[in-house]
Amino acid sequence: MDLNSYISGFVDGEGCFCVSFQPSNRHRLGWEVRPSFSVSQNADRAQLLYVIQKEWGCGFIRPDRSDKTLKFEIRNVREIVVKVVPHFRMYPLMSAKQADFERFARIAELVDGAQHLEPQGLEQIVKLAMEMNPSGKRKYVGSEILDSLRSGERIVCATGNRGDHEVPTCTNGVTLATLSRPETQ
Repeated sequence: MDLNSYISGFVDGEGCFCVSFQPSNRHRLGWEVRPSFSVSQNADRAQLLYVIQKEWGCGFIRPDRSDKTLKFEIRNVREIVVKVVPHFRMYPLMSAKQADFERFARIAELVDGAQHLEPQGLEQIVKLAMEMNPSGKRKYVGSEILDSLRSGERIVCATGNRGDHEVPTCTNGVTLATLSRPETQ
């Protein structure tokens, strides 16, 4: 059996290439960019998740409480660039998800090269991410991030808790982060 082609086919149906934007006081531009790759499966058929993890030598498997599945996930940008990107370039997806993968790969490479720390790089990343999963619902548009860069304004979460308002953009229909601006008094 050709395991690598099988992995690509499995990911084509059950995988997700995500780019999350999180407001951050720790980042000079006020935004943290977090690419991640994941693939989910029901627990009773999760063997392939462990096979992928062993084959690639990275990532972690965790329960996904949102849909009661197990999820194999890679969040480390270097591992995404070294393991995930080469795999899907050698064994491409056969659906329209391949175009989202190409955007995701470019974003991961930009983040790996620290381009997300520069206004022009972050702008390019936001534009690419907004082109991913065009049919997915978004609670806000990328122009909110871009406008905050142009005005020099930094948007922060009202609660200040990391992740409270985060919902990543994903090729399987999940949306981008919902942001709250602090109330002015």
